Parts: sequence; C-alpha cells; structure tokens
Amino acid sequence: MTGAASRRLRERMGRLFLSAIHKSSGKTTVSLGLAAALTARGLAVQTFKKGPDYIDPMWLERASGRPCYNLDFNTQSEAEIVAAFRRCAQGKDVTLIEGNKGLHDGMDPRGSDSSAALAKLLGAPVVLIVDVIGMMRGIAPLVLGYATFDPGVRLGGVILNKIGLPRQESKLRQALENYTDIPVLGAIGRDEDLSVNERHLGLTPPNETADLRATVNRIGDVVARGVDVDRLIEIAASAGHVDAPEPIKPVGVADLRIAVARDAAFGFYYADDFLALERAGAQLIFFDAVRDEKLPAADALFIGGGFPETQAAALAANTSLRGQVREAIAGGLPTYAECGGLMYLTRSIHWRGETHEMVGVIPADTVVRDRPQGRGLVLLEETGEGPWPNRSETAPIAAHEFHHAALENVDPNCRFAYRMRRGFGVDGKSDGIVIGNMLASFSHLRDTSRHHWADRFVSFIRERRVGAPKDPPISRLIAAE
Repeated sequence: MTGAASRRLRERMGRLFLSAIHKSSGKTTVSLGLAAALTARGLAVQTFKKGPDYIDPMWLERASGRPCYNLDFNTQSEAEIVAAFRRCAQGKDVTLIEGNKGLHDGMDPRGSDSSAALAKLLGAPVVLIVDVIGMMRGIAPLVLGYATFDPGVRLGGVILNKIGLPRQESKLRQALENYTDIPVLGAIGRDEDLSVNERHLGLTPPNETADLRATVNRIGDVVARGVDVDRLIEIAASAGHVDAPEPIKPVGVADLRIAVARDAAFGFYYADDFLALERAGAQLIFFDAVRDEKLPAADALFIGGGFPETQAAALAANTSLRGQVREAIAGGLPTYAECGGLMYLTRSIHWRGETHEMVGVIPADTVVRDRPQGRGLVLLEETGEGPWPNRSETAPIAAHEFHHAALENVDPNCRFAYRMRRGFGVDGKSDGIVIGNMLASFSHLRDTSRHHWADRFVSFIRERRVGAPKDPPISRLIAAE
C-alpha cells in the first residue's frame, strides 16, 4: 500500500467487524491471521475483542504487535464503548473487531448486546466467517438470512472456512453467486496446523505456546493466501467517519508500586485495567511466579487469572517465591487476586490426579474439575466485608467468571466481600475471600465508569501506607531488592 493510500485509510479509521454464524467457527484464527497479514504489509493494525475475554486478545496482541482492547456491553455504556474505540483506533491504518459467539447471539433476546449491535454502534462492515463443514448449496439461504435479518447491519462479504476439497469450494461459490449478491472474500481449507489448540477454558494462550512467532506467522501466511486482503482493505476504508477521541486523564507521577504476576501461569489481564492502575498513580512491576525466586519490592500485589493448574508443578517447586508471597500477605501487604490468582493462594491445586502445594494463605484446597463450576456474566453485591474503600454507587457490580476450579475444605469462618446476585463464585452464594488486606475472588473485574476498581485498590494501598517511611515508598513487608 502506498503512503498516500495508508494516510487516507488512517484518516477514515478503516475498520472491519469479524463475526461468524456460531462460536467455534474459526473466527479467532482468521482474525489473528488477518491481523498478522495486514501488519506484515506495514500497516498499523489495532485489534478489539467483543465481550469479556482474555485469551483471544492475547493472540490478537501478538499478531498486531499492539495491545488488544475489549468492548463489552456488560461493563461499559455505549458512549464509553465508542469513546474507547475512538481513543485506541486513533492514528491506526485499520482496526479489526472480533465478535463473540454468533453475529446475532447474546443474552438479550432483542439483540441489544449482540455482535451485530456492536457492529452497528461502531459503523463497522461485517465480514462473516462461515464454517462450511458439510455444506453445499444450503449456504445460500443461510447467508441470505444473515444478510436480511437486521437491515442495520452492513454485510461486507463472507469468508468460507474449513473447506474440504476444491469441488466443495466451487459449489459454495456458485450457490452464493447464483442466489445472492454477497461477495466471497476468501476461502480457507481445513488444516490441523492452522488451528490454535483448545482446552477447558478455550484456546491455549500464547504465553504457553512454543514457537509463538512461527505459529502467528504461519497462520498469517495461510490467511493472506486464502483471502482477498486488498478487497478487505477497501471494505474497511468504506466505513463511515468516526469523530476524534475525547482527551483522557494522563498518567501522572507514580507514588507507589504494584507487583504483578505475568507469566505462563497468570496472564489474564485487561490492557486498559493496567492503564487505569497507572493513571491512579501506580507503577507496575511485573514478575514471573514460575521462575523468579524473589518477589519484587512493592506496596501491593496483583495476581490475575490464568492456568496455574498447567504450571502447578513448577509453581510448587518455586518454594522461595511461595514463601515470600505467604509472608508478605500475612504481614499485611495489600493483595488482589482473581481466579487463577485465588487458586495459587490456596493450600493446594489438584488436577488430573496430581496435587501440588501452593501458597497456603487461603484456608481451602483447589480442585480442577472436568465441567465448568462457574461460567458467564455475574452480578456482585458488596457485603461490607471487603477491604477497599466503599463505593458511592449501590448497584451490583457487573463482572464475569469462567472456571473449572472449585474450592474444597474451606474454613467455615471465611469472610466474603460479595454476595452472588448472579453467578456461582466460590459456593453459589458468595465470592471474594477476605483475609487481612487480601481480596481474592473467582470473579473478574473490569475498570470502567460502572466500577473503577483500580482507583479503589490504589486508594486502599495508600491508606495502608500512612505513617510508612516516605523514601523510598516501598513496603517493608517484602525484603528490599
């Protein structure tokens, strides 16, 4: 693409919404492949993911070289979604928004929280990725239905995914040409090497994938060969104009530090939550709970979600770090842990016949089961037992959970920060175990206008530092670096 063409595309904030007929159609693989293919052309690509999701954005980030941001009706208002989109897409050549589930699926029967609704809100043409296994002429009425169901959705074309033989591709193209005016933008064959492996919580995350760069490049090459990238760029550039973003609060001078576990075991974080913590005045110090023997000197600890069960042996073997984490939390270090982080802080993790010792701060044992124990959107009602400053709002907190883990042998005297208005949490009734200055829950929070949890956590950290030495502002609960 020429420099002039790239500038024109950037000025229009060209964008595509990538969706599918149903989940597991291969849309994430196609999305990351397209992001990689466009990036390989020298374009600045910004990716987004609809809904609460960690793993797909991790892959999209690796493909584009830029953080992927979530757009979520559950935790954000429509105005906030549009503002976040404008802010992150500003100055990029093209943006790709990956939907979730099927194009018209959602909790609301009227579709107000569907991928179609998000595509309309952002004025993004939709590229429909169709899993064509077992299909021939029947693709025509199927695609016609999607094209006409909601006149407000602009269907830019379809990508035929999981093609079997060339004869099938020919039949599918003929059917769409004969009965519709919807263009076929590409066809991708069935290829075991093309797929990203799945397991109990979805795709295997990139922080556990060997030869990550080679995997992304391979998928990018296959998509580049199978789809009409130039035509996709034209469709993206045809999207309507989006106004410039409103200015946001700049990141100020950090006056405290938060140690954040980010490694093969813990990688479920929202990029804009990190920004919210930094805007609140925190410097984030990342460490590897699998390999690092020493906990960084910090005023607080944040352990996000992930797959500690797959790394349990290595986590258990790192006795030095586990001991420091246990002593720091017992000594009063403000700590926040979500899902995988909660599991790590229990006495042990049992999975696939093996049990490994963990930190032991939470008086419970983790058992990872074959079926989900909690899955989907949750509503949390605060009990008043939580350690963070009170909110001015009284409405329940919208969050999400997705875990196969359950807690057993839980101390009956445990205090909980939340009552479950919707969802399962720890026991179907409560979530958010509170021990001293620690809050650990199965529910994942998102920092938005509906709940600024980052401000609450940082304010709590400052409260606990009152009277502490000012130079340096690092908790004495952890050994100096």
